[in-house]
Amino acid sequence: MFVGLGRGVVRHPWRVIGLWALAAVVVIGLAPKLATTTNEASFLPSHYQSVEAQQLQKRAFPKAAAPAAIVVVERADGRPLTAADAARVDAIGTALAARHLPTIAAVENGPTSPNRLVQTIGIEMPNAAGQLSTRQVDAIRTLRSDLAVLTAGTGLRAGVTGTAAQFVDQQKAGQRANKVVAGATIGLILVLLLVIFRSPVIALLPIVVIGVVSQMATGLIASASEAFGLQIDSTVTAMLIVVLFGVGTDYVLFLLFRYRERLRTGEDAKEAMVSAVGRVGPAIATAAGAVIIAFLALTLSSLSLFRSLGPALAIAVATTLVAGLTLVPAVVSLLGTKVFWPSAAWKREPESARFAALGGALGRHPGRFALVSGGVLLVLAVGALGFRPTFDLNSGSSTQSQSAVFDAVLLKGFPAGATEPTDVFLESTTNRPLSPGSLASYRTRLAAVPGVAEVAPPQVAEGRTVADFEVVLDHPGQSNAAMDTVRGPLQRAADATPPGSRALIGGITSVYVDLQKAMDHDYAVVFPVAAALILVILGLLLRSVVAPWYLMAAVGLGFAATLGAAVDVFEHVGGSSGLTFILPIVMYLFVVALGTDYNILMVSRLREEAAEGRGPHDAAALAVRHAGPTIASAGLILAGTFASLILAGGSTLSQMGFAISFGIAAAAFVMAMFLTPSVTALVGERAWWPGHRQRTVPRSAGATPLPSSDPARGGVVGAAEVP
Repeated sequence: MFVGLGRGVVRHPWRVIGLWALAAVVVIGLAPKLATTTNEASFLPSHYQSVEAQQLQKRAFPKAAAPAAIVVVERADGRPLTAADAARVDAIGTALAARHLPTIAAVENGPTSPNRLVQTIGIEMPNAAGQLSTRQVDAIRTLRSDLAVLTAGTGLRAGVTGTAAQFVDQQKAGQRANKVVAGATIGLILVLLLVIFRSPVIALLPIVVIGVVSQMATGLIASASEAFGLQIDSTVTAMLIVVLFGVGTDYVLFLLFRYRERLRTGEDAKEAMVSAVGRVGPAIATAAGAVIIAFLALTLSSLSLFRSLGPALAIAVATTLVAGLTLVPAVVSLLGTKVFWPSAAWKREPESARFAALGGALGRHPGRFALVSGGVLLVLAVGALGFRPTFDLNSGSSTQSQSAVFDAVLLKGFPAGATEPTDVFLESTTNRPLSPGSLASYRTRLAAVPGVAEVAPPQVAEGRTVADFEVVLDHPGQSNAAMDTVRGPLQRAADATPPGSRALIGGITSVYVDLQKAMDHDYAVVFPVAAALILVILGLLLRSVVAPWYLMAAVGLGFAATLGAAVDVFEHVGGSSGLTFILPIVMYLFVVALGTDYNILMVSRLREEAAEGRGPHDAAALAVRHAGPTIASAGLILAGTFASLILAGGSTLSQMGFAISFGIAAAAFVMAMFLTPSVTALVGERAWWPGHRQRTVPRSAGATPLPSSDPARGGVVGAAEVP
């Protein structure tokens, strides 16, 4: 199959390139803009309490809404506001209202804080949730510029925060992050490929090809999102960059290593490409298949965030896979050996002394290598026990945005939960009006809850069957302390309703509590399904029921070690209150899927050597010698591209960048390079059961292997050395 594909591409390279060009024009030209959201509530199914509360609020209080943005004003010298200052703030609010900015429904002057350090102005915008229209974004920007003019020379300092302002700042930070990640990723790939191949042509090849492919993938994802109503989180666009360029460069690397190998055996350029596609195609397809299946397992998630993330990344990897097996071979077949210009190292076989020495040592002492590599991962895995999730996707910007700065200013005068109050809705279940006495006693009960700063008098809906108690917590809405209050004492107090009524807790903190419940469900469903599917792929590839189990156990240990390392770096060293709640699932899928790729390359080579009759120790030594350089090069590039996320500036992307790059590095340089071959050597021929027992040919670990051009060697992965 893959030989036929390679032959068809090499015979008609211009047709292949033309078809790709036509597809790119159609997909990119017709695709809608990829819309993203930061509204966590939109990710939850409708049966969760926070969503039910939101629906009840819409029915009972259709015109009631918390301010979409809050103007926060303080004196520039930090002193308490005087009566004249307060009057000036009221005048500023009146002036802003008189400008009738588009999409701003109302501007309401707020109170001065009890300590008179802060005064607020509420800005109402209809339906200003996690995604704003272009006009609403422009309105926030205009509001900020007008505010700067109105406060000039007054001795006052003012800024805009709140949900809408945070969205605008997050959007700006995301655009900046995408530029940083794209620049760092492309720069890293260029440098590493120049070092590995010493050819500017090869260094530029994946950048140009994957640049086109990325535009197509983004267009396909945007079309799928619009067609199926997928909610794409704002972090996805940055992740798409590193997935496309990182994974795509790995596939290009696998193909070029094997292409160079076939040239060294004496094949002409076109036949070498046919052979390369035929030999490395199964490895690329299997590796991509494992990643795609792992991503698609996210469709089982109870959160729309992950149900959208999985297909989006799966589309990106599938597009890259097709390009790696068609577009890249077509371009390289036209260039021939000029693709290596000006280096001539492709003509000779290097000695690969370092990997030969490593392989020889591992073949002689597999137990030591298994003990050390497994022990290192096990020690790191202990740190995973300290994992604490945090649910604020918008925090952690490396640059202080205006919304973040004035959030802190607001805390000088109001409780930490003032900008994100919790709502407790009391609803009559008998359609009888709620009595004033029951409402008063219910409010008193809520106000007595530890962790509650204040409870406003209830707003009662028409008909008096629904009442809304606005609860301000002592802690910020996204904090663990606020979540503990809502899920614990506040929930118990809210459930103690008057006869004939029920209670629902809404607000952003309630959303976070429900997100954690949903995540607990997903951990129990998505993880096992993804692992089981990858286990099946490994079993089919290796035709074994033994090796896949310890390979998956090794990858699972790598996941735990990666999570432990992230906890140590961000919580213990960095002082963070926790790690972003989406990290374990995203990290698990990347580390398990991509980590399995490198295990696939190594164990396939191990099986090749065993199939030729070599003993387990010799097979391990030779597999490290020949597959090691490919895994090291690919792992370095992929880990480096994900590490570029650390430069994006937000805590979510920084944590993802560190964890995924660390996990990939551990998968390549610890698991695939040492743990997998050493354990396979220790398990021996039983690793390939129920495959046929191979005749062992006595050889020393340092002996010269059969030439990789020998037809008997035609396995999934062959020799691939760095010159």
